[in-house]
Amino acid sequence: MSTSPLPVGVGRADGPSVRIGALVPLTRPGWVEAGRQLLAGLELAVHEVNDADGIAGKPLELVVRDTAADPLKAAAAVDELAALGVAAVVGEYHSVVARAAAGRADALGLPYLCSSAVLDALTDQPTRWVARLSPPQSRGWRVYADFLLGAGHSRIAVATQPSVYWAAGTRILQDHLAPRGGRVIELDMSALTPAAVCDALVDQEATALLLLVGHPEPAVPIVKAVRRDPRLAEVQMGAPAGQPEFAEWAALLGDDGAAIPFLRYLPERLSPLGARVETALRERLGDAPSFVAFEGYDTVAVLAEVLRSQGADRTRIAESWPRVTVEGTRGQIQFSRTPDINVWQWTRTPIQVVDRDPAEPGRFRVLHAD
Repeated sequence: MSTSPLPVGVGRADGPSVRIGALVPLTRPGWVEAGRQLLAGLELAVHEVNDADGIAGKPLELVVRDTAADPLKAAAAVDELAALGVAAVVGEYHSVVARAAAGRADALGLPYLCSSAVLDALTDQPTRWVARLSPPQSRGWRVYADFLLGAGHSRIAVATQPSVYWAAGTRILQDHLAPRGGRVIELDMSALTPAAVCDALVDQEATALLLLVGHPEPAVPIVKAVRRDPRLAEVQMGAPAGQPEFAEWAALLGDDGAAIPFLRYLPERLSPLGARVETALRERLGDAPSFVAFEGYDTVAVLAEVLRSQGADRTRIAESWPRVTVEGTRGQIQFSRTPDINVWQWTRTPIQVVDRDPAEPGRFRVLHAD
């Protein structure tokens, strides 16, 4: 595990720091590129908070722990961070890992602001300690299902692996599509090769294939197999979990990775704040920032505002979630209770269905928005 030190000589903030813990996947089998983007957003926002006199004159310090996509490691990190005296915990990208972190934070009475995980059941029971910026999976994946139906797809295959997250996604698709005449055909990737997936798509007469699998394995081999099978020239591939968002996807697949729609949580047009942050993130990352980097920035922006008004007392932080109003990079952020979601939820997160332009795979096309 590693700790990210407070940047030296940042702004006017001085004295004992206000510490927040950050959970980020920085090593395999975690999605390292997503972790890098998330951390860049978190660190940029901390830098700006400290440049503006910190939290009542005290510097904000980010204590980073690498989860490596391991729920047990994340839960242990929450325990460690709580013992270190952090005011709150933020971050995480992988839904199953965030669920473990949220459960442990709830048990310890430690505020947790989840940045980027979407699993609806982030906790088993309603909790006052946990809030979330990313939209619940049920909302985003229903938007994606409507996009598929609007594009004329009613026989939809899903290549899937054993996981609470993938199973939840499959169930959301089935429940939303069935009443509208759609059918979901499950292809178990623990039993099928990419070539066998191609044969199954032909046998089942599927018109779309969704990649509910890990990246790069087995997602990349499946994409290559489908692209090279002349029988499947008209099959629409999709990746609602967002694999094509990151540069590694384009590097591994090139032109084959284009025209595969995915979910992205950005507005049609960034606000002036969002545009400024985009420029700063691009400089920090050396590349275009993904929506995950904006989620990281917004996480610290929200928590910093809470810390300024409530101090570092954990109970007061948790009690403030329903009163938060913060202008983030992607819109005004407020939390509320929503049906079947046990955490405080930002309900107005923008959702887009996007793909990489086949004519220019480095450019994204917005196909649908909610």
